[in-house]
Amino acid sequence: MTTYGLLLFDVVEELDFAGPWEVFTTSAKLRADADLAVLVAERPGPVRCSKGMRVLPDCTLDDHPPLDVLLVPGGRGAREIEPHNRAVTDWIAKTAEQAAWVVSVCTGAFLLHAAGPARGRRVATHWGYEDALEARGNVTVVRDARYVVDGNLLTSQGVSAGIDSALWLVGRLHGREHARAVRREIQYDPAPPYLADEPL
Repeated sequence: MTTYGLLLFDVVEELDFAGPWEVFTTSAKLRADADLAVLVAERPGPVRCSKGMRVLPDCTLDDHPPLDVLLVPGGRGAREIEPHNRAVTDWIAKTAEQAAWVVSVCTGAFLLHAAGPARGRRVATHWGYEDALEARGNVTVVRDARYVVDGNLLTSQGVSAGIDSALWLVGRLHGREHARAVRREIQYDPAPPYLADEPL
């Protein structure tokens, strides 16, 4: 069983978590519901996202199941707000030590840098924020790569690149043919077509 935890916070970019959520839950469905995906937030109330969507988390930082995969999405909250929230950064640091995979989409890499897991690592982020992330120091930003793997850290560029990286991850966890089956199920047909290839 694989348990995916997707972190939510105010001003999170919707597709940064909703895209991987679609991949992870479709993967679980194709595996006869063998896996679990949960939305985790600091508080139990609704989270207001970047474009106005309101989302209700499944659990809080204190009451979620053990996570095999921790995913941190991007958005203004990840860049400007949550890096200064010790409750969230401490939780990320602690959870990342126990998770098999730590994942970010878009500027979620800023929050992983603030919490520690991205420091000293190779990462991808949204093209518009590569210089700003690099300026924070102790990180190597890989440019023009949709997603990058450094050990158990998987980071991606913005929005649709999060779907690519999530497909790569389910392929790594459950096999490339499974990843291709997930891609077919969600009718994700990028050009060139996703083949569960190796990342940079």
